Amino acid sequence: MSILLGILTVILIFVSLFIVLVVLAQKSKDGGMGAALGGGAAEAAFGADTTNVLSKSTIYASIIFFVLAFTLYLGRIYERKHASAARGNALPTIAVPAAPPATPATATAPITIPATTTAPGAVPTTAAPAAPTPAAVPPPAAPPAPEGAKKS
Repeated sequence: MSILLGILTVILIFVSLFIVLVVLAQKSKDGGMGAALGGGAAEAAFGADTTNVLSKSTIYASIIFFVLAFTLYLGRIYERKHASAARGNALPTIAVPAAPPATPATATAPITIPATTTAPGAVPTTAAPAAPTPAAVPPPAAPPAPEGAKKS
């Protein structure tokens, strides 16, 4: 498809250059560029109906120009849609919401499981906690009042 679109683009460029040259070769009412580009050369080539031939070729070339431009527009849209489907992007991608952050486990003393093989009549013992609990620290005392403060 892209080769066809490339060929049509080249044809469109040639048609647009042809339109520019045909419009410049036409005779205007006051001479203009038609007289500067050869004046009577177009009349010698096409005969007495020079204006009729140049105006008809301008009309046909402009129709071809617009049809080619619209065809290229539709071709590029078709190419873009099918190129994204060929890459595997036929369905839109949906962002997955982020998982909530994992909360760290609280520090607890490890649990010990008593051995299953105890002697008959023996009492199973539990292990001491792994870390001793910190002693309660008393709050700091209030600062002493300044010496110059009045007591009422």
